[in-house]
Amino acid sequence: MSLTQSLEAEATRLGFASFGIAPASAAPKAAARLQQWLEQGRHGDMLWMADTQARRATPQGLWPEVKSLIMLGTNYTPALDPLRLKNHPEHGVISVYALGQDYHDIIKKRLKALARWLIAEAPNSELKVFVDTAPVMEKPLAEAAGLGWQGKHTNLVSRAHGSWLFLAAIYTTLDLTPHTPHRASCGTCTRCLTACPTNAFPAPYQLDARRCISYLTIEHKGPIPHEFRKAIGNRIYGCDDCLAVCPWNRFAKTANNFKTQDAPFQPRAELTAPHLADLLTLTDPDFRTIFAGSPIKRIGRARLVRNAAIAAGNAANPSLAPTLTTLLADEDQTIAEAAHWALKQF
Repeated sequence: MSLTQSLEAEATRLGFASFGIAPASAAPKAAARLQQWLEQGRHGDMLWMADTQARRATPQGLWPEVKSLIMLGTNYTPALDPLRLKNHPEHGVISVYALGQDYHDIIKKRLKALARWLIAEAPNSELKVFVDTAPVMEKPLAEAAGLGWQGKHTNLVSRAHGSWLFLAAIYTTLDLTPHTPHRASCGTCTRCLTACPTNAFPAPYQLDARRCISYLTIEHKGPIPHEFRKAIGNRIYGCDDCLAVCPWNRFAKTANNFKTQDAPFQPRAELTAPHLADLLTLTDPDFRTIFAGSPIKRIGRARLVRNAAIAAGNAANPSLAPTLTTLLADEDQTIAEAAHWALKQF
């Protein structure tokens, strides 16, 4: 087999579901789209998007020596229906990607293993590995590498895995033969756009993060704007609505069926339908213990309890009133304000 074929076989063995190669010059329009998005202020509080713009705009901006991009996808298709708690307001909804172990840790280990294999096969090469935390335009680059296409919800869509892929990249100085870029296959479908509770898509293929529930519940640190609180419903960490309704998901396999190594992505029982009553009483030590090894730990207790208080206001369950009243005196003013708003909804 060629080096590329052997590399793909090793990637599959390590648990990656998708593999493709793009040249370092791939996705030339991504830089202009990023510039426009930032100028419109649609990144909200994510100031690092502007701070890292020059490095993010092109692969060479991050690493001038890069010649090829090895783009990889890890399947995390949920075994549970992401919309199953829509009519159960007493439970908090957590995005399916965060129900198991932190994908950063799992995928980084696989990336490093694949990197070691590649260095052993091509010892004169250099490489860098990235999974989500670096200024890398994963979605347009994955499209250029043939993994799928950016759908109208701006996320990557795969014919084999639907909307359920974690993306990662290896930048290398090797000059590898690129794959054919994937063509968009959304057609006239607009299900993802109409499913958004907060109308976060100004147009197909455009996202205003400031209106996105995932942004509001995860990235946004202060009080959530009142205009979005009712639409948030019982979502306490992220939102899967636009992903869940994609028709291409019917071809997706559950992560557990794809590769037994992906068992870490399977949901933890205590996170599949957490009671708001329990979340509202979390102390900081409780939070750290319960969410150890989870991506949810990144947002801290304050943001999670703030989100739970807003969900409690939407549930308007009288049994939650005593706990919300206690939170009025919470030392975190964002929590106290959310609890005050919630009580006013009863």
